[in-house]
Amino acid sequence: MIVMFQFCFVMDGQMNERLEIDALRALLAIAAHGGVTRAAEHLALSQSAVSHKIRRLEQALDCDLLARRAGGPLFTEAGLRLCDYARRIVALHDEALAGLGKKPLSGIIRLGMTEDTATSGIARILGRFTRLYPDVQVRIRTSQSLNVQAWLKARELDVAVMQVFHHDIQPDDMILFEDTLHWVKSPDFNLDVSAPIPFLSFDSQCFYRQWGLTDGQSQGHRLNTVLECPSAAGIQSAVRSGLGVALLNGLHVTPDIEVIADKFPQPPAIAFVARTATSRRNPVVTALIEEINQEGQSTIPLKAVS
Repeated sequence: MIVMFQFCFVMDGQMNERLEIDALRALLAIAAHGGVTRAAEHLALSQSAVSHKIRRLEQALDCDLLARRAGGPLFTEAGLRLCDYARRIVALHDEALAGLGKKPLSGIIRLGMTEDTATSGIARILGRFTRLYPDVQVRIRTSQSLNVQAWLKARELDVAVMQVFHHDIQPDDMILFEDTLHWVKSPDFNLDVSAPIPFLSFDSQCFYRQWGLTDGQSQGHRLNTVLECPSAAGIQSAVRSGLGVALLNGLHVTPDIEVIADKFPQPPAIAFVARTATSRRNPVVTALIEEINQEGQSTIPLKAVS
């Protein structure tokens, strides 16, 4: 069964203009990826094809959606408003397709996530996925990234959502977000690099910690681990209290936390990825990956984890 939706606007008393689903998806891709070029790459379309879809929307609504001013905002006010409508329209469209299809998906997905991920935007994506596919069971395990990677390698998981160093990204990884890693401290903490430096660390299965205690000491600094904590909130609290220095990604560096410049080796770039076990790419897993890919770009960065 193929379900087609056409959303019409009444203009001059006649319902003769339509908002095409694919064009709305293009608009949302531009919002998620920050421009037409990146949206085209994400959608596997040419830049001209994406631009054409947007022009069709603009013609249907008789208004500009993209600001098209160098250095200015990406969208016009009308474009921002349409993005809000588009998210709801596309969500309802996809929910109808999933709910009315002849062969509803069923099965079990074993998903591994880092602790903070479970409370981030991906939780909303999973909630929507379970509503779209009520016969699919999602079983979730949470831990530090190295544990999640080990579970995936041992085929104990079908999908893993986690952070990795940028140089460790695999060809089949779906990159959800990229970030930077920083040495940080409280503005009130007196950093003396000539003495052992109190180090606030995630636990032993955190790749931040492993890098910090190896390459992070390559300039002769001596890090003395005084705290181990599996949660980013706990590390943030310890930093603010002036207990020592830590490694945090950019999304966890708040205005009351100071980035340390020119004292330690520069940490590698990091990426937030969704990774699947190759042997587990069944229709149920594919559906979840597509759902994360569709919505994850704009929601995942609400929280990032080590």
